[in-house]
Formats: sequence, structure tokens, C-alpha cells
Amino acid sequence: MRIHAVQTGRVQIKASQIVGKGHGLARRLAPLTDREWAAWLPTYAYAIEHRDGVILVDAGASAGLKRLPRWHPYFRFAVRFDIEPDEEAGPQLRTIGIGPTDVKRVVLTHMHIDHDGGLAAFPTSEVLISPGELAAASGIAGRLRGYLPDRWPRGFDPKPLVLDSVAYGPFARSRRLTANGAIVAVATPGHTRDHLSVIVEDGDAAVFIAGDASYTEEAMLAGQIDGVGADEDAALATLAAIRAFAQSRPTIYLPAHDPDAARRLADRRADLAPEVDRPGRARATFIPGSLPLPSR
Repeated sequence: MRIHAVQTGRVQIKASQIVGKGHGLARRLAPLTDREWAAWLPTYAYAIEHRDGVILVDAGASAGLKRLPRWHPYFRFAVRFDIEPDEEAGPQLRTIGIGPTDVKRVVLTHMHIDHDGGLAAFPTSEVLISPGELAAASGIAGRLRGYLPDRWPRGFDPKPLVLDSVAYGPFARSRRLTANGAIVAVATPGHTRDHLSVIVEDGDAAVFIAGDASYTEEAMLAGQIDGVGADEDAALATLAAIRAFAQSRPTIYLPAHDPDAARRLADRRADLAPEVDRPGRARATFIPGSLPLPSR
């Protein structure tokens, strides 16, 4: 297997969204009033080349996100996107020889706009999403929650990814996504109620594709929840489960917005270089153009 980190532009959010300030409603409102913008962050999707076909975890952002509905306070006061059409997941993957029909599945960790924005590039791919997440994102209620269902591609027909009540390490629910069982979806609620993550097994090690379970590895290790997640207790339990998992085996932790994620993946490639000819070994790589962009 080979894993690619695909940077789909940049996003800027408030510091109080990356690490929440306070508790309850005050924590969730802080990004609207906070004057402190964080540095620009990458928005990563992750492509896994597997013998069953390419699995894309999240579809990343799209250039259309530079034009957001002004009526929604979060879009107006708390987020900015910087992405051009050629920085979307589809064009980026084509540069390394992965075409739209090569992507057999797109697994969405959740349906926030910077995770489902690139779906239109993969019209023949099976899209998998938690049924609860799809319900939360749909209709007028979904728009009020900050989803943009009106921007889903024509013919959008996701398949339910229902996790089994089978524990995988410290995670209570899981589901194997490949015939050999090496790619596993696990429940990681907190950022959204039905958020999930994807784990790629690599012998005794693992690559943990975390979506927005935390914005950075540092926040995960410190047990610091973000400023927008609806359930503080669930988010704290998820971060504790990730730490427990990482303590059980060598783990490469890859959130969607961590500026160091591509470097960690590149370091993993170097570690595995002497073993690239061993069947079944995962090779972690990054697309050269997907390192953090310079300031514009």
C-alpha cells in the first residue's frame, strides 16, 4: 500500500476553534467573537493505494469555498479559504497518475464543507458516510449547522457506513473496509456526533487518518478539544482512545489540518524505504506539491 497526503488549499480559522476556550455554549460561540486568527492551515485528504482499489479518505476543499453564504455567522466571521481549482483533490491526484475512476471509494470522516468539497471529481466512486452524519448534514437543519447540502454534486448518492459493535483496540465500534482487513473505520465522535476515522494497519504499526478528531497532533496528545464540537465528553473520550491506541503500537497520526502531517508521512516513507519490496507493507508518501503553501 502507498498513502498520499493531498493538500487541497489552505484554511484559516480562529485560535479558539483549534483549541476550545471555556465550556458549553461559550466555547462554541468563542470562534465567532475571537479576534485572534490562527495561521493558515493545510486541508488534507488522504489517498490509500490498495489492491482493492484506491480509497480516498475525505475529498478535501474546493475553490467554490472562497465564496460562502454571508447569512451564516460562522462563514462570515470565523473561516477563510484559499484554494484554486488545480489544488482540488481530483487534479492533484491526476498529477501522480490516479484518475477519478481509480478511486473506488471515498470515505468521509464527516461532511463539513472542507471535507466533502471535492466530491464532484469522483462521480463513479462509492461514497461512504455514517448515516447519522448524513442526517445531520441534510436539509435546512444541516445548513444551520454549517453544512452546505446544496453544494453536493448532482447525483450524490452516498452509501451508509454502519460501524459494527465490534471493538477495535480502545474504539467501541469499527468496520473493516478491505478484503484483507488492513483498513479499518472506527468511531471517533466529538467534532461531530458521528465523526469517524480510518486506520491503515502496517504490520505492528498503524497510520491513523483522523479527520477533525483534533486539529493537530499536539492537541490530541494534550487532550485539548476543539471549539466547535458539540459533545465535550465524547470528544475527550475520543482523544483518550486515540492516545491509548498510539501507546499500543507505533502510530502515524494524520489529522486533516495539522501542518506537520505531511512531514510525518514523509518521515514514515523514509523509515520504510529499505522494506519497499516486502509484499503487503504500507508505503507512506506525500505529493510534492502538497506541502504547506507559502503565504500569499
